[in-house]
Formats: sequence, C-alpha cells, structure tokens
Amino acid sequence: MPMVVGVVAGAAVAAVLVLIGLFKMMWRVAEPNEALVISGSTHRTEGLEEGMGFRIVTGRGTLVLPGVQAVRKLSLDLNETELQVDCVTHQGIPLKVRGVVIFKVGDDFVSIANAARRFLDQQKLMSERVHNVFAGHLRSIVGGLTVEDMIRDREKLTGQTRAACGTEMEKLGLIVDSLQIHEIEDPTGYIQNLAMPHAAAVQRDARIAQAEANRLATEAEQQSFARMAEATRDSEILQAGYQAERDKAAAKARQAGPLADAAARQEVVVQETRVAELEAHRREQQLQADVRKPADATAYEKRTLAEAERDARISAAQAKAKETELAAAAEATRVKTAAGAEAEATKTRGTASAAATRATGEAEAAAAQAKGLADAEALRAKGLAEAEAIKARAAALAENQDAVVAQQLAENWPEIVQAGASAFNNVDNMVLLNGADGMADLFAKALTMGGTGLGLARQLLSSMNHDGQGHDGPAGTGSSPAPGPVVAPGPVVAPGPPVSRKVPVDEG
Repeated sequence: MPMVVGVVAGAAVAAVLVLIGLFKMMWRVAEPNEALVISGSTHRTEGLEEGMGFRIVTGRGTLVLPGVQAVRKLSLDLNETELQVDCVTHQGIPLKVRGVVIFKVGDDFVSIANAARRFLDQQKLMSERVHNVFAGHLRSIVGGLTVEDMIRDREKLTGQTRAACGTEMEKLGLIVDSLQIHEIEDPTGYIQNLAMPHAAAVQRDARIAQAEANRLATEAEQQSFARMAEATRDSEILQAGYQAERDKAAAKARQAGPLADAAARQEVVVQETRVAELEAHRREQQLQADVRKPADATAYEKRTLAEAERDARISAAQAKAKETELAAAAEATRVKTAAGAEAEATKTRGTASAAATRATGEAEAAAAQAKGLADAEALRAKGLAEAEAIKARAAALAENQDAVVAQQLAENWPEIVQAGASAFNNVDNMVLLNGADGMADLFAKALTMGGTGLGLARQLLSSMNHDGQGHDGPAGTGSSPAPGPVVAPGPVVAPGPPVSRKVPVDEG
C-alpha cells in the first residue's frame, strides 16, 4: 500500500512536471521591446484585415501549440542609419549632406504587421532600406532648394524630408523618431565664399570693438596714471611743505642766538643814528641862520629882477607876434578877397564867354541855315527861270525856227568866227594867190561858212520837225538835239595841206 501510494505520488509528480514542461513549451511571453508574430492558424486581430493568417502579441503572454503554430519575434527597438547623400541644389551646386535617421517599428498592430511582412527575416537590412528611401527623397528636396535656404532653414529641409518619406515609411510599418542634418559639405567652396562677407564684417566689428576696448583701456590707464601722478604730486607737495616748516623751525632755532645779538646791536645803532640825526639837525639849523638865509635873500632879489626882465621881453615878443599875426591875417584876408574876386570875375568872364560863344554859334547856325535856305531858293528860282526860258524858247522855236536859229547864230557869231579862225593857228606861213583877190575870196569863204551853217541848222531843224523825232526838254517842251559839227574848209595855202576845223553850234 505505501508502495502504491509512492507510485501514485511519483506518477502525480511526474504528471505535474510533464504538465509544467508542456506549459513552458506552449507559453510565450512578449518582451516590452518586441512583438510576437504567431502563425499557423487563422486568427483575427483587431485593426487588421481578416485572413491575415497570423496573430500579433505585444506586452503579454500567449499559448502556442508546438508543431502547429510558429512563433517569431519582431524587434521594436530603435534603429538608426547614417545618411551620406551627394546632392545638387537648385543653383546647380554639388553638396554632400550628412545626417542621421532614428526610426523604429510602429507600436500599432498595422505597423507591426507591415514591418513583419517586409522585415521579419531581414531585420538587419532595415537600416539599408531606410537609407535608400531617405537618400532619394533628400536628393529630390535639395534639388528644389538653394544653398542659402538649406543653411538658414535646416528645419525646413528636415520637415520636407520627413513629410516626403512619411507615406513610404508608413507602408513599411516604420515611424521616424528623429531626423537630423548634421553637416552640409561644400566641395566647391560656395558656402565658404558666401560666409566671407559676414566673416569679414564680424572680423571688422571685432577689430573695431577691440580697438575701442584698447582705447578705453588706454584712457583708463592714462587716467589712472594721471591720478597716481596727481596723488604723488600732492604727497610730495605736502612733504615739501612739512620739510619747509621743519627747516624753518630749525633755522629759527639756530638763528635765535644771533638774532638776539643782532637785535641788541640794532638797538644800539638806532640810538646812535638818532643822536647823529639830532646833531645834524642842529648843525642844519645853525647853517640856515648863518648862511642860507642871507644867500636866499640875495638869490631871491636876483631871481625877482630876472623874472621882471624876462616878463618884459616876453610881453614885447608877444606884442610883436600879435602884430605879425594881425598883419598876416590882414594879408590873408586881402589875398583871399582878391582871389575870390578874381575867381568870381573869371567865373563871370567864363559865363559871358560861354554865353557869347553860344550866341555866336546860334547866330552862325541861323545864318548858315538862312544861307542854305536862300541858296536853295535861288537854285530853285534859277531852275524855274531856266525852265521857263527853255519853255519859251521851245515855243518860239515851234512858231518861227528861222528867227530862233538866226538869233542863236547872231548871239554866238563871235565864237563861230573865232572857231573858224582857229583853223589857221597852226599855219606858220600863208601864201595868198591872186593877191587882193585871194584875200577877198578868203573872207568871202569865211562869211559863206556862216551862211552855210545857218542853212545847215535850218535844214536839220526842218528835218527833225518833219520826222517827229523831237524830245521833251527839262521844262516839258520839245527841243532840238544839238546839230552836228560844221566843217569849214580853209583856203588853199601852200605848202601845207588844207586845215579843217569843227565849230560847235550852241543848242540853246
């Protein structure tokens, strides 16, 4: 019986141990940083689609049937991947962007299911996949930005990158905890050149600030040195004053004995001087009574006489000077009066001369004007008279040409005869043939010239009146043109040839 109890008890213990072993084999517990993915039977998990074929357990334990269900773990720990991406900005400048992405599997069942499907057996490749996703989007985003935008607003770059990668990371069942851009490398030196103006301005401001600080420090040092020198001076002055007082007191102490002796001797000398002064005063009084009084009386007498004589000479000189002054004043008055009279006379003569010159000029101008008017009037009258005479002559010529021509020839007969006789001016010797008969013939021919001229003038006037070729004269009447010259042949002389002479006929 005890043996049976022992067997039963052993069997019970064995059964319990077996049960405990089976339970331990079947019970699985999910750690806080992992999720259990149980597959092998149809399960429905909240938030997941039906027919997923696996169950997700997080933060608790569950029973798993060995041989029927498979249990695998998906890590929920943080992961990171380094980003080293070569990019080109919107300006065409190549850059190297260095950063880090910290990510993990999402805590919800959808994210765990998506990550389990993609990374359950490739969890070590998760960082590489994330790097590829972020590198592509980062290149695309940097291509739309400028270097200045990336430098001044990195948060914008980070936000755009996270927003661009959010959908893809969600499909992968991953969430990004952090995205940091650590460094932007510029192999072309664009960023360095871009920072140079600011660096130069900062350096300039730093130098200015340093110079200002140096100036203030120098001023403070100088002020401090000045105050130190002032304090030193005041101290030395005070020390010198104290030393002078000490020296003065010591000197007084040293001179006390000699000063007492000198004061005693001075008193003796003062008394002796007073005695000498009294003695001198007494002698002076005696000298005044014995010598000076009589000498002063004699000098006063001489001085009085000299002053009287001097006053007399001065009075005489003053009288003479007064007389001279009066005479000079009288002469000056006379000269001034004479000069004024002469000036007035000169002025009067000048005025009179100017008036006379002006009157003479006016008279001469009036005379010249009157003479000009008279000459003009005489010329006008003469012209009118000549015009009237020409008019009357033209009228007479129209009425009786023979009488007018005869009158003109009669008036000009001496000139005609003289012109005819001038033909013999160049004859040195004249030989007359036939004697007295030849002379008679000569004079007859000369007389015949006058008749011939009269007849020729009459013929010319008749022909001109007959042809109507007369012209108006100055007075508006017809007048005949001057007849042509009359040729008077000379007598036959020997030995020279005959001489002809042109005799002009008066036109009017």
